[in-house]
Amino acid sequence: MRSAPDHARRRPADGAGHIVKQSETYLSPAEIGVEQVLLTLEDVADIFDGYRLAEAWDEMFAAPGKPRAAYDALVSVLQPMDPGELRYRADQLARVFTDRGVTYDYAGEERPFPLDLIPRVIDAVEWDLVSRGVRQRVLALEAFLEDAYGAGRAFDDGVIPWRLVFTSEKFRREAAGIIPPNGVRVHVAGIDLIRDEQGKFCVLEDNVRVPSGVSYVIENRLAMTRTFPALFAEQKVHQVDEYPAKLLNALRAAAPDGVADPFVVVLTPGMHNAAYFEHTLLARLMGVELVEGRDLFCWRNRVYVHTTHGRRPVDVIYRRVDDDWLDPLHFRPDSVLGCPGLVNAARHGTVTIANGIGNGVADDKLIYTYMPDLIRYYLGAEPILDNVESYRLDEPETLGWVLAELGNLVLKPVDGAGGAGIVIGPAATADELAVLARQVRSNPRGWMAQRPVALSTSPVLVGEKLAPRHIDLRPFAVNDGTDVWVLPGGLTRVALPEGELKVNSSQGGGSKDTWVLGVTRAAAVRSENPPLAPLRPAAARDPEPHSVSRQSGPDQ
Repeated sequence: MRSAPDHARRRPADGAGHIVKQSETYLSPAEIGVEQVLLTLEDVADIFDGYRLAEAWDEMFAAPGKPRAAYDALVSVLQPMDPGELRYRADQLARVFTDRGVTYDYAGEERPFPLDLIPRVIDAVEWDLVSRGVRQRVLALEAFLEDAYGAGRAFDDGVIPWRLVFTSEKFRREAAGIIPPNGVRVHVAGIDLIRDEQGKFCVLEDNVRVPSGVSYVIENRLAMTRTFPALFAEQKVHQVDEYPAKLLNALRAAAPDGVADPFVVVLTPGMHNAAYFEHTLLARLMGVELVEGRDLFCWRNRVYVHTTHGRRPVDVIYRRVDDDWLDPLHFRPDSVLGCPGLVNAARHGTVTIANGIGNGVADDKLIYTYMPDLIRYYLGAEPILDNVESYRLDEPETLGWVLAELGNLVLKPVDGAGGAGIVIGPAATADELAVLARQVRSNPRGWMAQRPVALSTSPVLVGEKLAPRHIDLRPFAVNDGTDVWVLPGGLTRVALPEGELKVNSSQGGGSKDTWVLGVTRAAAVRSENPPLAPLRPAAARDPEPHSVSRQSGPDQ
């Protein structure tokens, strides 16, 4: 008979070496199973041991050791995992991203886009609020752009001053009079959201010019399902892979009148652009041509592309080139990234450029401060998602107050992008604040101020430990002219340095996979309610003028 294994032998109660019967030395199979389970639970450390909540809303934990309801299943899967295993999987994922070309340019160096293995989870009820708020925002931005380049009723009615548009560096007079075939200028939008100290979602910025980042949403999900399939075992998570089809349908719907089978292309600045991976990915997933400016030419106000079978007319251009470089006849004459004649072709209605030329005026951060009023004016509804508390510097009283409080505010250039130029007062040095004060005094129109917000935090793998890091969320919306579809998930961006609030990849940030859980019965009932109508601007529906409150001072 085999001797008992070490872990199954009973040791004498005292130190005497008396011999016990062999029948007394064995545990029953049931007892062995229980003892092994107890040993496992005792020996394996909780991966969340040592995780300390920051002084901000934590996405995963309501209190130390108490996960929020949406995270219950995820926490139960992650708890027994070994931190070293997580680190190994994260390093493996970085190698996969490098091999697949999922990279970005940081400080002149091409790096794999950092993806944290701990996903962000949003339940169905919260996502219903977010998606309705983003949809409302896109409809209002669409109406504003049509008004700004058309009748201008909101300006005549005093909702927003004309001078604000005419002094914006992103306002393009060349776009005036260009009427999109299906009325859509914002085919794709990226609305940046944050969660404040009370856990409330707020809009931080609007991006309707050339919003980027959706490729990371798609690649993050693909990588997570391959690297960490166990996390999805008991979760009903919405898929994100239908985005390319939705985008293609929206682009085809925007084709010039009378075109039954539109030819769509993606216009890229080229392989040296920081977002080139996204351009190639979307073109491949949509099954359309990826072109550069040198591949196109215009003849008699019609755009063509060179092919191996000769020239072919182009109906829709999904451009990933900024306005300044799009057409050297109308914008920068030294540009070789665009194609001469594109603007004239768009004006003649023979080609659609998506997103629309001149959309950048809606990205102006001073226009952002008027968005609640514009939603009320164009849509006749209260904003679903609030702005972050913001201040315009166009009044002397407000300007003086902001200059006195620079150390307690966040100052942003109104035409900035990628986090460039932002000064976070509480973290700035005296010299930085002095330089900022001079810049603001010399050009108040070029700046806006906001209350500092402690962005919500989420556990992030740092080395082999989990630590809280600040995050935001960029949901992507696609407008096909009949409805605005919001991708269930979006890009969760992470500020990787401890205490950092700038989440942009250009500032060294990373990302998380964003999970939107399956629709609950309550959310399903709400979704059956009549949606917000894609209302036309004031000129099309001739509304009664709304009284608009103006708040631009310190008491805002």
